[in-house]
Amino acid sequence: MRLPSLTHLRCFDSAARHQSFTAAGEEIGLTQSAVSKKVKELESDLGFALFQRVGRGVVLTAAGAGLAADLAQDLGALRTTVQKAVAAGAGRSALRLAVLPTFANRWLIPRLPDFFARHPEIELSLSTRLEPFDFARDPFDLAIHYGRDNWPGARMVELFGEQMVPIAAPELFAKYGLGNSATLTDVPLVHLESRSDAWADWFLEAGIAGQPRQDGRYFDQYSMVIGAATAGLGAAIVPFDMVSDELDSGALMQLSGPVLRSSKRYYLVRPHGAASDAVQKFEIWITRQLRQRTG
Repeated sequence: MRLPSLTHLRCFDSAARHQSFTAAGEEIGLTQSAVSKKVKELESDLGFALFQRVGRGVVLTAAGAGLAADLAQDLGALRTTVQKAVAAGAGRSALRLAVLPTFANRWLIPRLPDFFARHPEIELSLSTRLEPFDFARDPFDLAIHYGRDNWPGARMVELFGEQMVPIAAPELFAKYGLGNSATLTDVPLVHLESRSDAWADWFLEAGIAGQPRQDGRYFDQYSMVIGAATAGLGAAIVPFDMVSDELDSGALMQLSGPVLRSSKRYYLVRPHGAASDAVQKFEIWITRQLRQRTG
């Protein structure tokens, strides 16, 4: 069959992600009616409906949802191909890295100026991925994974483990006398939703009688937990490596007591097979960063 135009596919991809022709038009730079027209033309070319019109909104059909999922990967691969071609045309290499958002914001990005200073010939792009994926379908060169050594079909290099420490803003530390960890039973706490038992585990390790307060604030990303603790919303338990700068500057204070160690680790992951020159340079660079961290 004849392939639909890229413009039609981009309109559909955007409309599918936003579930809105208006939002798709704003993203692409077209009017709502132009996006609607192009999606209808695509439906005509394909011979089936991609959206159900519900009131003034739209909802993907089952066939539309399947196409949207596959198309998102295909367009991502196309963007990667173009990025690599542009980089090659400028005598550079393109490297695409899948990252965890907190790791990227709190650990990796602050160190990237050193990477670019050492390797100005490499263009690096970051995209968020929270779960393992198939490198054959999702066109990344490398990924950062937190968990266990269980990524099928991939080569995993262990980076470091997670050491969880209790922290608080200086004002909160002073208000509740957190030099004595026993006072934590009365302190508002900040929790990560996926690790809501972290404070209970720490209380047990610290030998503190009673249970931690469960009425604190809950967030689904460590970056938000750290932001909340910095703002004085409560004490938090977070990975030490993600707050080392704030601890050094005094923006946050570490409470005395045990360090929680997780059985999970951070890994650098790539497909099996020969690694490109750019991939090898990134692996060497991040290994050097880890030596500096432990040195």
